Amino acid sequence: MGVEENVATDVATATTDVEETGAQEATALAAATVVYPIAPGYRVNVRRGPGTQYGIVRTLPYGMSVPVYCQMPGEWVSGPYGTSNLWDNIANGQFVSDAYVRTGSDGYIAQRCD
Repeated sequence: MGVEENVATDVATATTDVEETGAQEATALAAATVVYPIAPGYRVNVRRGPGTQYGIVRTLPYGMSVPVYCQMPGEWVSGPYGTSNLWDNIANGQFVSDAYVRTGSDGYIAQRCD
């Protein structure tokens, strides 16, 4: 086996190792992310900020569960899980009222958004 063949084999092995490690880290991160169910029977609007005056980014389908990365106070909203001014950040620039998310708490369950 020549030098070029050895280098090609080493590069292929290193690439495979990096791909496997990245896949394992992504799987571990996905497993560590807690998701919370949206109230049954509701299609919930996702907003650009913590209130109904913010634009709608998308609408969550029935039966959806969402991660809650952080929470912040905003407009008071009444929903199936009570009346709350907490808004849950479910993705970058995307918020839903905590009154529609079954977190098991009336208070903060995640860090406050900056």
